[in-house]
Amino acid sequence: MPTTSPHLKRFLPLLALSAGTALAADTKPVLDSGDTAWMIVAAALVLFMTPGLAFFYGGLTRAQSVLNTMMMSFVSIGLVFVLWVLGGYSLAFTEGNPFFGGLSAFGLSGLADQLSGTIPAYVFVAFQAMFAIIALALISGAIIERMRFGAYVLFGALWSLLIYSPLAHMVWGPGGWLLSMGALDFAGGTVIHIAAGVSALVAAFVLGPRIGHGRTAHVPHNVPFVLLGAAILWFGWIGFNAGSALAANQTAALAFVTTCAATAAAMLTWLMWESARGGKPTAVGAATGLVVGLVAITPACGFVSPWAALIVGILGATASFWAVQFKQALQADDALDVFACHGVAGIVGALLTGAFAWTTGAGKPFWEQLGVQALAVLVSVVFTGLGSFILLKLVGLLMPLRVTPGQEVSGIDISSHSEQGYAETESGLSAPVMIGGD
Repeated sequence: MPTTSPHLKRFLPLLALSAGTALAADTKPVLDSGDTAWMIVAAALVLFMTPGLAFFYGGLTRAQSVLNTMMMSFVSIGLVFVLWVLGGYSLAFTEGNPFFGGLSAFGLSGLADQLSGTIPAYVFVAFQAMFAIIALALISGAIIERMRFGAYVLFGALWSLLIYSPLAHMVWGPGGWLLSMGALDFAGGTVIHIAAGVSALVAAFVLGPRIGHGRTAHVPHNVPFVLLGAAILWFGWIGFNAGSALAANQTAALAFVTTCAATAAAMLTWLMWESARGGKPTAVGAATGLVVGLVAITPACGFVSPWAALIVGILGATASFWAVQFKQALQADDALDVFACHGVAGIVGALLTGAFAWTTGAGKPFWEQLGVQALAVLVSVVFTGLGSFILLKLVGLLMPLRVTPGQEVSGIDISSHSEQGYAETESGLSAPVMIGGD
């Protein structure tokens, strides 16, 4: 992989980072307070994305399952961060073999006072933890309203350690197989969005459809929640993409601009397709389109020019829009279209990264880079799809995956959490439940 391009310098900390080591370079790295401050803010922005996802998903589901849907995102924060400290980070970012790292940084041992490039290693650990958190949370949108909460937590723990961390190592870790081949993934198109989208589709297959799926319409219960969640995601995604430069520099600035350009183009494209099909431009469509644009540009944001980012957004939104229209052909009840919006857009974005990397001088020659990107996509699809199927079957041997039919029909907030998002008022309207107050 060429390392002379300024857009590839962000990989240097990943190549050299291991427990107890600093960036291998001619001069000893020096902590930069500006870079450190920016990366702490970026990590906080990415953390904020997961509550944003909870609102986005929660608004799209039924009112009687809103808490369970949102809880799947929130529990991912606690679950994955604990696992990341214990072993997830070490499996992803320490030296091991081309497919997974070792356990030299188990419990984050050996990282005190170490640097990752110009930032403390602990800051890099925290930043990457936020990626691992939202990757798991994304999957939940496919299996809402029917998966047992305990089964989701167990599957999520196994998925984070055995699928996410090894894939992150292959793409970003020192000696990673796909990284050594020159695969480009600036902020997680393959590691997060393809992985989550494919895993979500497999989970939908294994669980089976919701009761009444295909016979009754599932209407979003709170569109303002959807818009709020989408807005938070866009805001947090600035840290997600621009933060992946691992410094406050020109590459971060490029990622900021390309992220917004692709997202704006994707949102307009989605509304155009809605109108072209004889419908009206909808708020849910606008929210979905902008999320798809964010997904599509994620692997490319630091490697392509702003004008190329507009094309990435347009093509990503077009592919995902039509994937949603024909999702019944998959015969899987992917409830919130996680595969169409994250898997498909992630695949398109990963391939277009190879197609447009030349616009900034990054990567290999056109056809060679496109071939490497296609291989990275294939590996991500096969590894995450097969791995998720095995893990779900394993969890199914230990406990039931689905709630009972009665719980599913009535909504699973009460049965899973002994709470509900809304209570019936005397006027028959829904009002928020007040917990622990007058």
